[in-house]
Amino acid sequence: MEKSLETRDALAQEKKDQAAKPVTHPFIAMLGMLIGGFVGMLSETSLNIALPSLMTALHVNIGTIQWLVTGYMLIIGIVLPLSSLLSRIFSTRQIIVFAIIAFIVGAIISALASSFPVLLIGRMIQGIGTGLILPLMFTVATLIFPPYKLGAAMGLIGLVIMFAPAIGPTLSGMILGVLSWQWIFWMFVPFLIIALILVMKYLPNVGHITKPKIDVFSIILSTLGFGGLVTGVSLASDQGWGSPTVIATLIAAIILLAWYIKRQLSATENILNFHFFANRQYRTGAILVMMDFGIILSSMYLLPMFWQNGLAIPVALTGIVMLPGGIVNAAVSAIAGRYSDLISKRLLSVSGFAMTIIGIVLFLFANSTSPIWYVILAHIVMMIGVPLSMSPSQTFGLSALDQRTSSDGSTIMNTFQQIVGAIATAIATALLGFGQQLSATTHQIAFTNGVHLGFIFTLIIAVAALLLSLTMKERKIN
Repeated sequence: MEKSLETRDALAQEKKDQAAKPVTHPFIAMLGMLIGGFVGMLSETSLNIALPSLMTALHVNIGTIQWLVTGYMLIIGIVLPLSSLLSRIFSTRQIIVFAIIAFIVGAIISALASSFPVLLIGRMIQGIGTGLILPLMFTVATLIFPPYKLGAAMGLIGLVIMFAPAIGPTLSGMILGVLSWQWIFWMFVPFLIIALILVMKYLPNVGHITKPKIDVFSIILSTLGFGGLVTGVSLASDQGWGSPTVIATLIAAIILLAWYIKRQLSATENILNFHFFANRQYRTGAILVMMDFGIILSSMYLLPMFWQNGLAIPVALTGIVMLPGGIVNAAVSAIAGRYSDLISKRLLSVSGFAMTIIGIVLFLFANSTSPIWYVILAHIVMMIGVPLSMSPSQTFGLSALDQRTSSDGSTIMNTFQQIVGAIATAIATALLGFGQQLSATTHQIAFTNGVHLGFIFTLIIAVAALLLSLTMKERKIN
């Protein structure tokens, strides 16, 4: 009898340790998605280093040019909430194939663009692809990897999400040193073609198609709410926070989002299941991920322009001096993911945000006459901290959910991550311009003062994240 109970317990444990949708080689199955996701995240910051040149070439100001960054994230923020619904209507492979093709089309349009509107349209089409790929990376990972390997899988995805934005300015700087800005977009195409082939060959269909009733009104509320929020903050960087247009847009967006959330909480078929936020562990992890992403995107927006306009460094050299931080980011992302299953997630997150704060403070002491090695050091310190806290925070939040609900949980996390990233970038832009206006001095010093004001905002996010990470309480999943 005891032997029978032991056998039953062993079988139960073995079943518990299995993936929900086992595949022979899960990493190979995800490779195409990872490449697509890497290119998508690379695209978020790859243009940052070219923005000063694009302002001149396209005859637009800094408030307008930042739409190439926030407009891209705006579309991601609109598409992301719909990914969970789409995964119940179409197969995993169908969605990802469409996403990669959309990104290729958008990249080609951007590369051929000769005016700002056409370039912006191309960027937004690329955003459709990224908005579909990002949440499904997490969804597929939670389904095809067993629970005891989920931390490593999240670390790999974290590497994609954190390393790509960090290395984007470096790659773009190298390209701009010898070629035109159009080649930044041509660079994406061969990698996306490889990703498309891998997806069609190896990616399994792991979703569960249920063909749910489509709540069109909720989709409209979601699109207008999330889109209006990013649009309002982005307009503020050009028109000012006191602009009637900005105020009206933000108020309308908040009302529509509140309406959307209320409707989702009472719906039988959710587009986004906001009930997850009642779970303290998930809520804490999700907010930390949002904050971390806001830090990386706002800083990666400010830094390339500081190198060029504050320190008067050529665009090609800007890419090179940002390379050490990018390499460190990749190494730390891999280490954090690998050991987040073994080391306290709270310890990793707290340490990461503490290092991030140190790096930001170092940037605040940088000025137009600072030596290059000092700014590189500040960048490296920051690139240790940001990825160190990302993967543990993601795993901490998602481990509060079961395999059935983790898909919706990751979609919500990614949606708000992109929204916060877009808002943080827009606020950093507004503060950059405001800081310049306050400084009646040379261009370099004025620009440096503007960057400092932007980094004060980033510092506030990092301090708030550190305080929140101290409240993390891990529990064992039975």
